[in-house]
Amino acid sequence: MKRTFLILLATLLFSCKPCEKQLQSEKQVINSVLDNWHEAAASADFENYFNLMTDDAIFIGTDATENWNKTAFQAYAKPHFDKGKAWSFKAIERNVFLGNNGKTAWFDELLDTQMKICRGSGVLVKVNGKWKIKHYVLSMTIPNDVSKEVIQIKTEIENTLINKK
Repeated sequence: MKRTFLILLATLLFSCKPCEKQLQSEKQVINSVLDNWHEAAASADFENYFNLMTDDAIFIGTDATENWNKTAFQAYAKPHFDKGKAWSFKAIERNVFLGNNGKTAWFDELLDTQMKICRGSGVLVKVNGKWKIKHYVLSMTIPNDVSKEVIQIKTEIENTLINKK
């Protein structure tokens, strides 16, 4: 009985190792997708940048009016890419989480950008065995010590948007 219990315990313990290895491997792949996506923008590789997104992807930018489907985002981005460099985002820190089904992941990241530190977050889905970005949100960070000044600067512009609703 004791021997059977030990064999069962060992089997259970060792069977979880591949699960953890697979989880880490998937996270590495997702990190590579995100890094490649950012690199494609920095090198103005329009095709690779947008191929890493699903056909129904959404990109939400830093301005309150920037909520684009993939087609609208491509139209916005094309002139930037045509200049030879769109934007340059480099991850400072990133957290990746996988759903139980193994086909959905979400993440948050701090980015070093031309706008200083920004935050990105989003969702990836597995499409034909490859991870693709389905939803991305880019936000500028505002240090708490200057938030009152920033609010004052943007109040007039954003009140116009608020009052339109």
